[in-house]
Amino acid sequence: MKHSIPNGKGTVLNSSPGFSLLEVLVAIAILSVGILATASMQGAATRSNVIADTRTRATTLAADRIEKLVTLSWTDSLLADADGDGQAGLGETDFDNDPSTQGDADHRVTSGQYSIYWNVADDFPITNTKTITVIVTWQFQGVQGKVSMERVIPRII
Repeated sequence: MKHSIPNGKGTVLNSSPGFSLLEVLVAIAILSVGILATASMQGAATRSNVIADTRTRATTLAADRIEKLVTLSWTDSLLADADGDGQAGLGETDFDNDPSTQGDADHRVTSGQYSIYWNVADDFPITNTKTITVIVTWQFQGVQGKVSMERVIPRII
């Protein structure tokens, strides 16, 4: 803040001895709001990173499962349409461990917080192929997540 001081010759000298208490308090308040906003953004960024990491792990699990299934023999039990529902059952994730139950996933394994389901449709989309859909689900902070991948494998004769 500037103060006016008369010098006795009719002119006024301006001096700046410092800031008033009010100016300092306003500056501290503005700085505090900025720091709090930055801290809030940091927390949101950390949560977003954890969510992205969880989805990336699920995607990796799905891709790994498909690669394992592709290397199996055509007649392997893990490549069987266990409940015989074909194309209609490719997106199913319910599982009761009874292969004959319609409306269930054909197979399931768990890996930590992730459940990995896969369903097989024989002769779809054409004869001598199998369509495999792998679905990975998880629960994170009360929110259900899901990633799915599909692959058609031909029968090599």
